[in-house]
Amino acid sequence: MTFEAPATSNLISSGVTMFHRIPLLMFLTAAVALLLAACGGGKATPANPIVLAPESELPPALRDAPAEVKEAYRFAIANKELLQQIPCFCGCVGVGHTSNYACYVAEDGGPGNVIQFDSHAFG
Repeated sequence: MTFEAPATSNLISSGVTMFHRIPLLMFLTAAVALLLAACGGGKATPANPIVLAPESELPPALRDAPAEVKEAYRFAIANKELLQQIPCFCGCVGVGHTSNYACYVAEDGGPGNVIQFDSHAFG
């Protein structure tokens, strides 16, 4: 009875060992991960983008105001319903403000009519 040595596999005979496969597997995993990340890189559009009124709706006194002040008034004009639900929190309830909207708008003439702005939030 003779025993023959098992045949060596082609991978071992070609010099590819388990130690060579691990870095290759790590490289391929990283490459696939990068490829998947690159495919999903589109910018997401917010579900509720911030709406601002045009700057032309601001009164002349606000045209030279800092950008943050103009942006706050533009937001107030465009988002009346939202700001009317937020209570005034700056302590101006004593001057008759019932909501955050009142800090920006003294009198709203309705759609298409002139808005009288409150200077309280000018800064």
